[in-house]
Amino acid sequence: MTHYLISFDDGTMDATEEELPAVAEAGHAVIQEAKDAGVFVFSGGLDYRQKHATVGRDGVVTDGPYPESKELLGGVLIVDVPTFDDALKWAAKTAAACRCPQDVREFFPFRRF
Repeated sequence: MTHYLISFDDGTMDATEEELPAVAEAGHAVIQEAKDAGVFVFSGGLDYRQKHATVGRDGVVTDGPYPESKELLGGVLIVDVPTFDDALKWAAKTAAACRCPQDVREFFPFRRF
């Protein structure tokens, strides 16, 4: 099987404040479905109001993301499925639940060093 990252950008969710509990419930239902199907690896959301930092290759720590960032990751789901088409099916379920487009990318094959 192959791991795929399904993700969406922060701020792209099309839901009002009042609709967020229903969106969360729908998202949790997709996660449970992925667990039941045996393809769930990991999921999570990112809150940019919380403390975060960027560490440069020289070790310099800067608060927050790069200033020129226009799109920031809002949430992720990692699934372990046989094909890209299977990952697209999970992305479609996630997009419907979260009310926003999803980006799908394959992880490089895992190798032990």
